[in-house]
Amino acid sequence: MNKNTFKAVKLNKGEMSIYDFGSIKLHAYKTNDFIDDEVFVVEKNGKAVIIESPCFFDNNEELEQYLKDIEVEGMLVAYHGAGAAFLPKVPKYATLNAIDYSKNGGGKALVNKFASAFGDIFDSSIHKITNIIGEGSVVIGGIEFVIRQTSEAFDVEIPEINTVYTHMLGHDCHSIVAGSDHADAMIAQMKMYIERGYDLILTSHYTPEDLKDAEAKIAYIKNLKTIAAQCSNAEAFKTEVQKQYPAYSGENYLDMTAGFFFS
Repeated sequence: MNKNTFKAVKLNKGEMSIYDFGSIKLHAYKTNDFIDDEVFVVEKNGKAVIIESPCFFDNNEELEQYLKDIEVEGMLVAYHGAGAAFLPKVPKYATLNAIDYSKNGGGKALVNKFASAFGDIFDSSIHKITNIIGEGSVVIGGIEFVIRQTSEAFDVEIPEINTVYTHMLGHDCHSIVAGSDHADAMIAQMKMYIERGYDLILTSHYTPEDLKDAEAKIAYIKNLKTIAAQCSNAEAFKTEVQKQYPAYSGENYLDMTAGFFFS
């Protein structure tokens, strides 16, 4: 599946890109919110499973309206635990570490930060997980998902459409890289995606990407390590990264990366 082969549907605020795999359709919802969230709906035989949740109230309402004729069987809540006003009665699936990430860990810290920044338009309530899952295969709504636990939460493979979901990629934007060890882990993850030959890579903050984008991200992360080794402080690091990647978005993520490399 080519990442650019989709049907585009313009909604009032967001946009939907629909990928038709035959037996399965993938609806990629670009929220156009303040933090560039993406939500994915995997549909088969009129039933659907949602990967992640929107977290602004207007997006909650918009996506619920879009899904009104589809039977939603469940939601996989990995890295984005906020937005519990969205489809509150739908079963929610997560690993134990993802639950902790959203309630107590880094995910909760981000939710608090966003709630402070955006106020009442942001749905800071945390999804209540009804189904705890672990590593390996789980079938929801007649669709198989393979859960891969990560240090923070979990990634999701969708074998039937040769696709994987992870938190962040973004071939032309900055990402949160929590130091050298995390950089190495991200590179290993991208290499694994390339070795497995996924058709699409889905992420929480970018439109669907492909293996060329993974290669671009590997080069970027390797270069971040090189730049960090040549700089003595966070400000010098940020300046050099901005110089080398002037068109990249995600300046807030670069700020966080600099903080990790020069804590």
